[in-house]
Amino acid sequence: MSEFFSNINSFLEAILFFDILFGYVDGVKLPFLVAWLISGGVYLTILTKFINLRAMKHSFDILRGRYDTEKDVGQISSLGALTTALSATVGLGNIAGVALAIGIGGPGATFWMIIAGFLGMSLKFTEVTLSIQYREFLKDGSIMGGAMEYLSKGLAQKGYAKFGKILSLIFAVLMIGGAIGGGNTFQVSQALSAVSQEIPFFAHYPIVFGIIIAILVGSVIIGDIKRIASTTEVLVPFMAIVYIGASIWILGYHFDKIDDAFSIIFHEAFSASAVYGGTLGAIIQGFQRAAFSNEAGIGSSPIAHAPAKTKYAIRQGLIALYEPFIDTVVICTMTALVIVITGVYAHDGAYMALIEAKQGAALTSVAYGTVIWWFPIILTASIFMFAFSTLISWSYYGERAWVYLFGSNSSMIYKLIFLSLTIISTVVNTGVMVDFSSMLFLMMALPNILGLFILSGDVKTQLNVYMAKLKSGELDAEAIR
Repeated sequence: MSEFFSNINSFLEAILFFDILFGYVDGVKLPFLVAWLISGGVYLTILTKFINLRAMKHSFDILRGRYDTEKDVGQISSLGALTTALSATVGLGNIAGVALAIGIGGPGATFWMIIAGFLGMSLKFTEVTLSIQYREFLKDGSIMGGAMEYLSKGLAQKGYAKFGKILSLIFAVLMIGGAIGGGNTFQVSQALSAVSQEIPFFAHYPIVFGIIIAILVGSVIIGDIKRIASTTEVLVPFMAIVYIGASIWILGYHFDKIDDAFSIIFHEAFSASAVYGGTLGAIIQGFQRAAFSNEAGIGSSPIAHAPAKTKYAIRQGLIALYEPFIDTVVICTMTALVIVITGVYAHDGAYMALIEAKQGAALTSVAYGTVIWWFPIILTASIFMFAFSTLISWSYYGERAWVYLFGSNSSMIYKLIFLSLTIISTVVNTGVMVDFSSMLFLMMALPNILGLFILSGDVKTQLNVYMAKLKSGELDAEAIR
């Protein structure tokens, strides 16, 4: 193991050296966490022999129940776990984040966002597989999973229990901070801003909005994961249909410009103009926004997958492949095409003020409004639904981290704190808290991806065994007919 950590240290030093050596290109600095996410995605994609591409069909067959068995163990269906995770990822990142990525990094950021989505599929597969492998069935009937479990138990099995425990505790603290800020106050403040434009009453009485959304969220989270899953199974498909439908409408209207948009995206991905920070600027914006959108490598969504009913850990990992694909490769790309086709991202255009103010949702609203004049109303409703779904999912993520630290009996305390902050965030300036929690959110990738590196060999072994059973027909034989 000492040799392993020596290799890890060398790897970290190499990345840090890369950050120092190539820190500035055209005035843009490469953040260490972006390099960390890229390295994790590339390594796991190669290790699993491009599982993000070769297992898509089998993953879909699992999702539609073809391989359900009588020995599946868990609390919720695989679909319920997927929609719960998607409800946390499909949200403001798809609306505001994409527009900001293009506004700051240029159209080329779209290409790197798509690449990040594909690499994120491998990250998601690995972390969800480990979450199922090391999940724990608690006495209160709930299931504890996620990075806290595989960091502590996985490293303990390799003889480094203390190191794993430290990493899991750090991750749990970061998770709670991310849930309170990015998963709560940021969502509420963004939703309030959007809704207030259409309903001025809430601009004058914001606390009323906070109370309403707290009641709605509380009605779902004051329960268990089954209630959250049943809610997201309905909400997520509806949200996706509404937003994708509007995107298809716009793209259909500008069908003759889609080829040109892709040409611009590919050209700018490798030869972005200096005004956008060059190619490195496009890469940074693409990967950063993809990370905030699909959360691959962050270690959050494995918590949502942990209660899934399944016999094989690998099987739920394969289902999780669809998260970054749906969130980033499909929905984010559609948004990006509309932004590029309408040209609202141009730095010499009329909407530069929105880019400078980082008002991504407003920029997206303008782009869609060029064809659908009433789209701002739909966008407002979408933002509210996205914020609501993210709130209920991230409340669960934070609650699991809280329980990991303080025990099941304290779960209600966390939920009351979470709901109280939902109300408070409508009447106080949450800027500092949101910025701090966003930093905590990205920092979750540090212990999580380190754990994925250490435990990736075990995942590869499980994957080889599973694929051999699939090829031999054993999995078909044990499935419920």
